Amino acid sequence: MAARHADIAILGGGLAGGLVALALARWCRHVSVLLVDEAEHLGGNHVWPFLGSDVSRAGRALLSPLVVAGWRGYAVHFDAYSRDLPGAVYAASSGRLDAALRHTLPAESILTGARALACSANAVTLVDGTRIEARAVIDARGLRNTAALTGGWQRYLARHVRMERPHGLLRPILVDARVKQIDGPRFVSCLPLGDDEMLIEDSDYGHGHGHGHGTMVPEATLAARIDDYARAQGWRVREVLGDQHGARPIIAGGDFAAFWRANGGETARAGMRAGLFHPLTGEALTEAARFALAVVRRVPANVADLDGQALAQFGRTWAQRHWQRGAYARRQAAMVQAAPGPDGGAHVLEALYRLDHAAIARMHAGRPSATDLARLCLGQHPLPLARALGVLTGLSRGGARAQPLHGAGATA
Repeated sequence: MAARHADIAILGGGLAGGLVALALARWCRHVSVLLVDEAEHLGGNHVWPFLGSDVSRAGRALLSPLVVAGWRGYAVHFDAYSRDLPGAVYAASSGRLDAALRHTLPAESILTGARALACSANAVTLVDGTRIEARAVIDARGLRNTAALTGGWQRYLARHVRMERPHGLLRPILVDARVKQIDGPRFVSCLPLGDDEMLIEDSDYGHGHGHGHGTMVPEATLAARIDDYARAQGWRVREVLGDQHGARPIIAGGDFAAFWRANGGETARAGMRAGLFHPLTGEALTEAARFALAVVRRVPANVADLDGQALAQFGRTWAQRHWQRGAYARRQAAMVQAAPGPDGGAHVLEALYRLDHAAIARMHAGRPSATDLARLCLGQHPLPLARALGVLTGLSRGGARAQPLHGAGATA
C-alpha cells in the first residue's frame, strides 16, 4: 500500500489535536497537515466552558470559531455562600470544532475512521497497514497510562435539555454545591444555551478512598441527579437533546518523568497524553490552546527545516514546564482530597471561591500563586491550619494516602 505524506501528521482529532490543526492552517499555511482520527466525527461529544481570562488574545482568536454562546459573568453557590463574579464566560462545542476543521482544512488533510497502530517522530502505521510519512508527528490521542500519577477521577454527565418554558437563567452557574455531598465534592453546573435550552452537568469527584475510574458513580445515577436538580429549580424538561459523559483526572501528585516514559516513545504529544490539563479540574481547553499556539511559533519558515525529533523534545520540555507550574494546583487538589467528611471537599472549593476575583481567575487558568495558596490556607475550610499548611506546602498529604491514578480513557 502506498504511503501518505504530510509535513505534520496529527493523531487524534479531539480538542488538542484539532486546535493544533486549526492553528497551523491559520498561521502556518506553508505546512501541510494530515489529521487522523478513529471516529468519523471530529472533536468527540463535548461542550467546553472557559473564562475569557483563561486564554490570551491569540487563544481567543483560535477558539472563536468553536464558540456557541457567551455571557458576562457567572455565579457560584454553596450552602453558606453564593456569589456573582464578573468576567466573560464562553462555551465551545465539539460540533463547531468538527465544522471548523472541515471548513479550514482541505478534504485530503482529514482522515477519519482510521486507527493508528504505531507511531514515531516521523511516521505512523495504521491498523489497515497504511503508512504515513511526515516531517513531524504529534500524538494527541488522549490520556493513556496514569499509574505514575496520584489523585482521583471526576466522573461527569452533562445533559443538554429543552425546557417546556423559558428557564430564566441569564448567566451560567459554574459551581452549585448546594446538592447532597456523598463521597467527595459534588456539584452541578448550568450553561443557558438558549431561552429554553440548558446544559446541566453533574460532577462527582473520586475522593481518593478506594475510588477508581471504574468504580465511580454510575451514569444512570448522575442522570437521576440531574433530573432531581432540574425539578428543584422549577424547570420542567420537555426533551433531552443529548448527553455527554466521561471522567476527568484530578492530580494531587506523581512522577512526571515516569508518566512521560509510560506514554510512548519520543514522539511529540499534545493534550491529555502530554499531561496538559488542569490538575484540579481536569479541564484541557486552556492548555490545548496554549500548546497549539506554541507549535505555531515553533514551526520554521522553511518547512524543510521542520524536524520531528526536535518538535518532540520541544513538546516534552513544554509539558515538563506545565507540570512544574501546576505544583500549586496539585496541592489544591490534594487539599480537596484530604478534607474530612462527605462535604469537606466542597468546603475547600467554597474557600477557593471566597478569594478575590483576580485570584479566582488565576485558579481557573491553572496559574495560582503562592500568595493565593497562603490566603486559601487561612480561609474558611474544614482542615486544621497545620494540616492545611502541610498539604499546601507539599510536606504532607494531610493524612490522605496517595492513590495511584489507575484507569484511563479521559480525552480532550
